[in-house]
Amino acid sequence: MLRSLSTFFYAWASGQRLVAVLIVYLLFPGFLLPRLQARMQGDPIALLFFRFDTDLIRTMIEGYGKEGRAAYALGETTLDVLYPLIYTTLFCLVLSLLYRNPQRNPAAYAPFALVNLVPIGILVADLLENTCIVYLLEAYPRFSEPVAILCTLFSAGKWALSLVTLSLALYGGFQKVRQRPSLAK
Repeated sequence: MLRSLSTFFYAWASGQRLVAVLIVYLLFPGFLLPRLQARMQGDPIALLFFRFDTDLIRTMIEGYGKEGRAAYALGETTLDVLYPLIYTTLFCLVLSLLYRNPQRNPAAYAPFALVNLVPIGILVADLLENTCIVYLLEAYPRFSEPVAILCTLFSAGKWALSLVTLSLALYGGFQKVRQRPSLAK
């Protein structure tokens, strides 16, 4: 199944699709997510980079207020389901374009055959993090320490895999530039 999905992304990847998905992606951080953040009246828990502080999460949830918690929960179950799907598609396309086996040397990227699926790990971690956040928001004023801990673990996994994806994209881009025939020859 993974190989089939990877093959699909390699075949589906194109410059036009990348641009189209990039435009849709940019709507989220450029327009939709800032509007949600303004309605929730605080910073999102999902942006706590490698912070394992459940007391901070409790304080943030309390600080949103009733309307802010409701807006955040709605955003997590709508926009923040679509957003990970969009950025996962974008990242899969980028990695597919960078790691697609070149015709002249098909074995060049053999160790990286499934590399274009790494962003799916980000998607899974993000959706699990969102589930924890919604639970914590809906349960307020009750607070579940175990769910908050899971939330921080899923968040850390999301950000760690994001760094791996960025590193793979930079490495793949470097390899593409290195393999490009020199104009001086």
